[in-house]
Amino acid sequence: MAKGKSALDHLNSGRQPHIVHVIPPGAPGYREANGGAMVVSSPAEVDEFVRRIGPGEVATLDDLRAALARRHGVETACPVSTAIFAGMSARAAEELRHAGQAAEQLTPWWRVLKRGGFLNPKLPGGVERQKMLLEAEGVRVSPLRKQLAVFDYEARWPADL
Repeated sequence: MAKGKSALDHLNSGRQPHIVHVIPPGAPGYREANGGAMVVSSPAEVDEFVRRIGPGEVATLDDLRAALARRHGVETACPVSTAIFAGMSARAAEELRHAGQAAEQLTPWWRVLKRGGFLNPKLPGGVERQKMLLEAEGVRVSPLRKQLAVFDYEARWPADL
């Protein structure tokens, strides 16, 4: 993030999603694009999608990317910017929590998982905080290959994402 700007500043920056129309076939990290177009979303748009994930539901960053791509009618959404914007959304929610905003009004960042259902150590408080918040909603978190994961994450996918 730019020096002096909070995550909330970035979230409310007014940045708009944009489409990248030429992705070379087989480009590293963009194989599913198959030479098609890609959306580079915005912090506010990713935050909007995370807010759709209800209590007891979870979605992976890949699920968010697929939903963003569907919205914009393109092959894929940028994996790097989607992950960065999801992190911004989480940090902005924590800034609001520390400012006294009610928990039920915060973006539920803890419901976003990495590929394979793994918890994300880069989110506020690391995997232990994410585990605590998920378990408070009835989501079971267990170790898998020395990392914490939600085994039934695919069954907990939000219907309206």
